[in-house]
Amino acid sequence: MIRRVSYALCALALSSWAAAAPQLNARATGSVDSWFASETTVALDGILANIGADGEFSKSAKSGIVIASPSTDNPDYYYTWTRDSALTMKILVDLFVNGESSLQTVIEEYINAQAYLQTVSNPSGSLSGGAGLGEPKFNVDETAYTGSWGRPQRDGPALRATALIGFGNWLINNGYSTYATNIIWPIVRNDLSYVAQYWNQTGYDLWEEVNGSSFFTVAVQHRALVEGSTFAKSVGSSCSWCDSQAPQILCFMQSFWTGSYMLANTNSGRSGKDANTVLASIHTFDPAAGCDDTTFQPCSPRALANHKVYTDSFRSVYSLNSGIAEGTAVAVGRYPEDSYYNGNPWFLTTLAAAEQLYDAIYQWNRIGSITITSTSLAFFQDLYSSAAVGTYSSSSSAFTSIISAAKTYADGYVSVAESHAMTNGSLSEQYDKTHGTQLSARDLTWSYAAVLTANLRRNSVVPPSWGETSASSVPSVCSATSATGTYSTATNTAWPSTLTSGSAGTGTTTTTTTTKAGSGSTTTTTTTSKTSTTTSACSTPTSVAVTFDVIATTTYGENVYISGSISQLGSWDTSSAIALSASQYTSSNNLWYATISLPAGTTFQYKYIRKETDGSIVWESDPNRSYTVPSSCGVSSATESDTWR
Repeated sequence: MIRRVSYALCALALSSWAAAAPQLNARATGSVDSWFASETTVALDGILANIGADGEFSKSAKSGIVIASPSTDNPDYYYTWTRDSALTMKILVDLFVNGESSLQTVIEEYINAQAYLQTVSNPSGSLSGGAGLGEPKFNVDETAYTGSWGRPQRDGPALRATALIGFGNWLINNGYSTYATNIIWPIVRNDLSYVAQYWNQTGYDLWEEVNGSSFFTVAVQHRALVEGSTFAKSVGSSCSWCDSQAPQILCFMQSFWTGSYMLANTNSGRSGKDANTVLASIHTFDPAAGCDDTTFQPCSPRALANHKVYTDSFRSVYSLNSGIAEGTAVAVGRYPEDSYYNGNPWFLTTLAAAEQLYDAIYQWNRIGSITITSTSLAFFQDLYSSAAVGTYSSSSSAFTSIISAAKTYADGYVSVAESHAMTNGSLSEQYDKTHGTQLSARDLTWSYAAVLTANLRRNSVVPPSWGETSASSVPSVCSATSATGTYSTATNTAWPSTLTSGSAGTGTTTTTTTTKAGSGSTTTTTTTSKTSTTTSACSTPTSVAVTFDVIATTTYGENVYISGSISQLGSWDTSSAIALSASQYTSSNNLWYATISLPAGTTFQYKYIRKETDGSIVWESDPNRSYTVPSSCGVSSATESDTWR
């Protein structure tokens, strides 16, 4: 039996968590922007409803426990999986770091729950010796699940370490190093020790079916050890076992490349074409990295070739995809040979196909060029028939055409997911390969998390670097080694009540729309936050969401951007300037705007530019404008209003 994590509940008006989901119709397809604007709110609410003990559909779960789905029968996903919980919490941590302060308590409760679960002896073992950390799932009351299952699964500790390190780094950067050292590090150290000791032993893959070596598992293990070593130093410790094993894991990763795609698993008896590999790429995406084949970065030739082979493998498998040409989005599932529920497309895999492309677009824009190799040529020719091996600079028309085509292709996958969502936004695990109706566990938590991450990447909101650029050198000789770390019970779970300005308040929803260069299309980010009414505590911001409003008269096809002296505004490089939105532009109010997260207290210069329909750049007149980002206690947003000069 297989279960794929649920990313739960979408604001269904049910009388209790155990109530059956209402029978809803699939929604009509609208624009990707409008769907994300509403669906991101549904997704965040759905995730929170699936976290005990306050979540609407997880009342019987212990505090901080993330359930996979409210579904308790056919299939029963009312458990907590280490992997799925960590993937969920990673996006909540990312949202928190980007200003969603209301998530503080649920993150802390999750961390406390994980500290306890590490101590629970289970069929895989116990904390002593580390083997128990490979147990894939637990009961929602934090007791061991003792039934038959595919165990061990070795990706969970790595993913948990990554999620906790993200929060730990925020603590350090905001003056709370003591909590990173005393609460976060003991839990992370256990997980890193497990990865270093067991990475070269087989285990079950993320679909819980194949007992072998999984590319997804190996990739996230490499990332965890790399960022774990850096985190150890930041809390005054070290991780020698991270340093010795990360290069060997990277070396082993290279063996999964077949020459045309990444083999998902060893010992599977299948083709190896699997969403496993796309998920590996997006969950090890480093925005500071280039298009690096060794770590399978989303824009790398291998990752793009793999994307084509993986997605094309479903074109003849699902009736939904009948007649759809290569280079056009289709419904995709786990792997083409899948038989679970008769083998269907999944929401999380369909959205992952989009997310890899959004990541690649971000990397190409940051680098300022697109390099096509013989490995990736077929992928690019699907999008741009004139593509040839070589490098296209951002000033070329080919670069603009490829970016636009890739964006359209990515949006197509989102539209596929949207077309099978319910009218209230709810997403199950799967949708039928013939009719498109939703199947399997309802309100899957992972489905909702996939919505949030895809939307962020579409809007070029990316996570911090995990250190890929210093950890991409492959050893000349691979060794199946291991190293022994330290296992000990994490006992400190006492959090302060003043990490942020408080959790009480009223909910507000903010929508930011960004017009992308050359595409003529808009993208929308919707976030839900709480305005604090607590006055007894206040934190100094590390970043502030600054909205730049400018009144600028334009004609159809022209777009306005902001360029400036800091990296967040492209360092005066017009190809990296930030696009403004014209979603509120009228004949009487020629408003362009964008909201940008900027480091608190930073002083910089900036100007607005206009990109003409032929790609030429027009700067507004001198002098440069100057701005200082607010840094006062409790400030989270600001607005600067200008008029084009």
